[in-house]
Amino acid sequence: VQLVESGGGSAKAGGSLRLSCVASGFAISEHGMSWVRRPPGKDLEYVATINTDGRTHYRESVEGRFTISRDNAKNTVVLQMNSLRSEDTALYYCATRDGGAYNYWGQGTQVTVS
Repeated sequence: VQLVESGGGSAKAGGSLRLSCVASGFAISEHGMSWVRRPPGKDLEYVATINTDGRTHYRESVEGRFTISRDNAKNTVVLQMNSLRSEDTALYYCATRDGGAYNYWGQGTQVTVS
């Protein structure tokens, strides 16, 4: 089982980044999928979830700016981040989410907004 994130980098405030998470060893169609982040010096923060039925849920501070989506055929989850703010700076992780538990995690991709 493996989750590999990509797409992180540096962006200016107001800019956009697109994070991708490619899964292998299991089918994401059978799992809820989430993005979680760790801002520098802070605890992990929930960002967004997409359920197996396609329903989505977001952290209030990213609602309307971030969009989570899934492509089950490509076994990929995407987080489109628009109108970035400095407070979005964090290490972003992709994770499976089932029954409220995060079971499998990727290695993370850094997002820096200045």
